[in-house]
Amino acid sequence: MSKPFKLKKEKTDLTPFILIDEENCYMRFEGESYHENVIAFYREISDWLSSFLKKDFIFFTFDCELRYFSSSTVKVLLNMLLDMDNSANGGKITINWITDKQNKIVYECGEDIKEDLKNVTFNLITKESDT
Repeated sequence: MSKPFKLKKEKTDLTPFILIDEENCYMRFEGESYHENVIAFYREISDWLSSFLKKDFIFFTFDCELRYFSSSTVKVLLNMLLDMDNSANGGKITINWITDKQNKIVYECGEDIKEDLKNVTFNLITKESDT
């Protein structure tokens, strides 16, 4: 049996903090995402997620707390979220879309995404601004 996948990427000026903990069925993105080559940056994560979602799992939680993201990031992120939604029938998937009350763009993006997802639990969580 293979060892559960674990990935931790520290945030940079262009990329978010990323944590994947397969053993605990958990993934987190936090920060900003506007890398020049978003597809290449997220490839390992997308590949892992596609593989994980084919497995028999009881639950999976994704906390997404991006304060800013490029339109290219939205496309990659939406594909991941749709993959989760399409795989949610066999397991419980919770997506926590976390944003600060002042960030209208990210909040409205979360509202739009929530409408497209039918099989996952999607929590739109607002918090007080850090500033």
